[in-house]
Amino acid sequence: MKKIELLAPAGDLERLKIAFTYGADAVYIGGEIFGMRSAAKNFTIEEMKEGVEFAHNLGKQVFVTINIIPRSEELEQLPPYLLQLQEIGVDAVIVSDAGVFSIVKKTIPNMEVHISTQASTSNSVAA
Repeated sequence: MKKIELLAPAGDLERLKIAFTYGADAVYIGGEIFGMRSAAKNFTIEEMKEGVEFAHNLGKQVFVTINIIPRSEELEQLPPYLLQLQEIGVDAVIVSDAGVFSIVKKTIPNMEVHISTQASTSNSVAA
């Protein structure tokens, strides 16, 4: 039987630490780019790195949302961002677009990918 895991949202570094303190197994966070919640206070790369280190020291995981519906011209910025996420040790990404999914798998084939509840198709790569 698979173990039930608690996945919690974390809007900032303080909430990430609180979520783990109170029992979350993993959190999902948004970066400054490619996240659906652009008006929210999102994580910088430096904050992500600190959050991932904190989580991993506890045996926990951090997932990053890449759940915007990008236009074709926005997709060229994605591979460098993905490589940054891989470098800091993010455990998985959450995507909502088939084109983004394909770019993730091409850029960092070993990255775990979760499908967002906002999944859609709206650009040439996804089609």
